[in-house]
Amino acid sequence: MKDFLRWALEMGQRLTRGLDWPLLLALGALMVIGLAVLDSAGGTGLVMAQGARFAVGLVAMWAISRASILRIRAWTPLVYTISMLPLLAVFVLGTGKYGRQWLNLGLFYLQPAELLKVSLPMMVAWYLNRMPLPPRLPVVLVAALIIGVPTGLVMLQPDFGTAVLIAASGAFVLLLAGLPWWWVGVGVAGVAAAAPVAWFWLLMPYQKDRIMMFLDPESDALGAGWNIIQSKIAIGSGGLTGKGWGLGSQSHLNFIPEQTTDFAFSVLSEEFGWIGVAVVLALYLFVIGRCLWIAVESRDGYSRLLAGATGLAFFVYILVNGGMISGLLPVVGVPMPLISYGGTSAVSLLAGFGLVMAVRAHRPVHGR
Repeated sequence: MKDFLRWALEMGQRLTRGLDWPLLLALGALMVIGLAVLDSAGGTGLVMAQGARFAVGLVAMWAISRASILRIRAWTPLVYTISMLPLLAVFVLGTGKYGRQWLNLGLFYLQPAELLKVSLPMMVAWYLNRMPLPPRLPVVLVAALIIGVPTGLVMLQPDFGTAVLIAASGAFVLLLAGLPWWWVGVGVAGVAAAAPVAWFWLLMPYQKDRIMMFLDPESDALGAGWNIIQSKIAIGSGGLTGKGWGLGSQSHLNFIPEQTTDFAFSVLSEEFGWIGVAVVLALYLFVIGRCLWIAVESRDGYSRLLAGATGLAFFVYILVNGGMISGLLPVVGVPMPLISYGGTSAVSLLAGFGLVMAVRAHRPVHGR
């Protein structure tokens, strides 16, 4: 019996040797909360479907965490190239409500843009790791090309919200590599200068409506402004402790639009109140801090850039969705990580954290 227990303990240690338990427990707590919100907002069927997606994501995270970070670094160009193929295929075979954002694979729908949230920062980190840092102008231009090509393809689908998140994940790698902040100012100024062109030539009518409703949702309270107004009502009505799990009137009376996806956090706010929101935000903050701590502890440049960018990109996902549902940012169709319903986003997100765990578990002794 003792031999069996010793064998079982050794096997357990081998199977879990790549996992970072503090990070895994925080992610697990967020997934449980997300499933509780989905059960209230959408029913048991959605919980089972999302649970299956979480299971796939956890298996991917476990498998990636066991891989050597040196091997991951060597595979990065191939991973980036492969992830670009479905992004191109979506223009021929894709489907979607406002364009072509999804591939119907029979058993499930794949959103190719979500894959770039993992492969793009990997590729930028791989490239910058081979160059002198801080990066000079030619290096920055090549990195901008690596970021710009997939970002542009996603914007053409069109999917502006996801394109912003993909671009942010690559931009954070550049910032962590030592890009001067005045470059950021130049980039912001360039975006501001291009805004009139985008408004008249690039943005779709529904995207213009979202921006106008962000500025004045009450101007069309029963139309385009409905989403923001009802979301803000749900958030405010939750109070300190919320109305209780399954007792949210805004969600159960179908006032909140997209209550299982983009506005799932509004359901959480109404039913669990300020306390529930504070708990979730604390878990998010821990996950971000853990990624940054792992980045600081890393021994090579690729690992530092990848882990740090993963944590900061995760922060942007939370910021954009939180700002969107509270009326502080335009509605751009970005889900709340691990709370909103979504298959590709959940799996790719957990796979990204598998990379962070691989950085923690397999730190190279030498190398920049």
